[in-house]
Amino acid sequence: MNIHVNGKVLDVEAATLAALLRELEYEDGAVATALNRNFIRRRDRGTTPLKEGDAVEILAPRQGG
Repeated sequence: MNIHVNGKVLDVEAATLAALLRELEYEDGAVATALNRNFIRRRDRGTTPLKEGDAVEILAPRQGG
């Protein structure tokens, strides 16, 4: 299915947000996620379904000064 991830259209197999993070190799990182502009808590990712055309944002913390 085609979804938007951080502004790019990707063809993915994942059916849930947690599965998407695994597919994109983010599962071990500390990231924040949003689905269609709604923040999704870490504990809810496994039960958050994805559908064609969804927009997902994956944000990783940055360090700097």
